[in-house]
Amino acid sequence: MALPTQAGEATNNTRWVSDSLTSYVRSGPTDGYRIVGTLSSGQQVELLGSQGDYSQVRRPNGNAVWIPSRDLQSIPGQAERLPQLEQQVAQLSAELAGIDGHWKARVQGMQETLDSRKALIGDLQATRATLDTELASVHSQLRDAQAQLGAEQQQVLMRYMVYGGGIAGAGLLLGLILPGLLRVRRRKRNDQWI
Repeated sequence: MALPTQAGEATNNTRWVSDSLTSYVRSGPTDGYRIVGTLSSGQQVELLGSQGDYSQVRRPNGNAVWIPSRDLQSIPGQAERLPQLEQQVAQLSAELAGIDGHWKARVQGMQETLDSRKALIGDLQATRATLDTELASVHSQLRDAQAQLGAEQQQVLMRYMVYGGGIAGAGLLLGLILPGLLRVRRRKRNDQWI
């Protein structure tokens, strides 16, 4: 149980010297103590404690010194972060280039699809215009044929009526004349016997 806590504390106690060029370190926690050296910007140290405006830190060589608390920061310095940031920028730039290439390919594919569909729509519109013209022509021919058929039907009806009237007239004539002729003929026959 104690081991993970100490590891967590060690991580929480890690500090970096601020990005100012150098910071003077002293042998005690006030400005009255003697300057015993400097720490460079971005240098990693271990925080041991704080008193007033000063913090006691352990240098990489193992010596404990005091440094103004304002000269410490809880994140790595720019010199340490810069290569990481450059690597992240390069990685993100590569990803962005891949995404850009992917989207350019998709947009080009969509544009080609759109162009082919526009061409297809143009062809279909031309075909429709041709079919509309043909349909109008067929409708005109159909109207002419219907008018001609109506006229022919009237002529046929007139012929049937003329033929029917002629047959009816001939039948009527025969119906009236034939019995009269038969009577006359019978009389003549009867007259001959007498």
